[in-house]
Amino acid sequence: MFRKTTVILLIIIIGIIYSCGSKPAAAEPEEIIEEAAEEAAQEVIVVPEPTRAELVMRALLEAYPEQIEEVEFRNDDWAVLLKGKWYYYANGRILQENKAEDFENFRSYQFYGYPAELPPWRERTPEETARFGTMAASRRQITVRRSNDFLDDLWQASTRAEAERNIVTVTFLGRSVKINKLIQKRVIAVERDIRAAARADSGVQTWINSIDTLEGYVWRNVADTQSRSYHAYGIALDILSRRTMGNLQTYWLWTSQYRDDWWNVSYRERYHPPDAVIKAFEANGFIWGGKWLLFDTMHFEYRPELLILSGMTLNAP
Repeated sequence: MFRKTTVILLIIIIGIIYSCGSKPAAAEPEEIIEEAAEEAAQEVIVVPEPTRAELVMRALLEAYPEQIEEVEFRNDDWAVLLKGKWYYYANGRILQENKAEDFENFRSYQFYGYPAELPPWRERTPEETARFGTMAASRRQITVRRSNDFLDDLWQASTRAEAERNIVTVTFLGRSVKINKLIQKRVIAVERDIRAAARADSGVQTWINSIDTLEGYVWRNVADTQSRSYHAYGIALDILSRRTMGNLQTYWLWTSQYRDDWWNVSYRERYHPPDAVIKAFEANGFIWGGKWLLFDTMHFEYRPELLILSGMTLNAP
């Protein structure tokens, strides 16, 4: 019995020694790191593309850093913090939380791709022609308006009295004009760039000398709509130079009053300020209405977020 037990123990001991001897050597730390790096390199990391809502709200933060405090994804939507209030993208309506669920009751803001150059001219389709033909009349029947809350807070203009407390009179290209004090530095920069262009191009100086209408702040709505005009915030300028206009067209709504096919007014039939003037405005955060389908070639308004969304470079403030 003793011998049998001893033999069994010897067999077990030999098995343990054999298994220990055949065990592979532990990997060096460098080998482990290399293997982990190879595995990581083989993994596909998918970074989701930012949504339109995120792009718009981040562009607003970049465009108005002195007014907007932060941007954040909250309550399943992108939002910006302005004057202690969260404004949500809300399908392009830019609404406070208590109105966001009712976004369909408001018109959206126009966060579109602003073109760097004048869009190529093209013939309109029959469907477009039919729609454009009724546009002047149909816009008068639209009762849904854009919510003013966001712009009221952004530009400190919830009422006419509040707006006018923030309006200053400045000299622009030799003429007086009323604007919101928050864009005063930008307007000064536009004039500086236009003056510089005039020193190199006599045509720009001729245009400056011929200006006879310059309008900034006016408390009113957009013509034939329920939405407040950007002029009411003091962030838009209308500049007319009648001596260089001749019979050229400047505003689609005026043209539509005597020409049914206003959309067919070619670029050469429209009044355009010198290209250097347009570029000076754009470089400082203004868009030009001459690039709109509903053309308004005398009109410039401060919308730096659109230029940012389109990847255009702005001058430093």
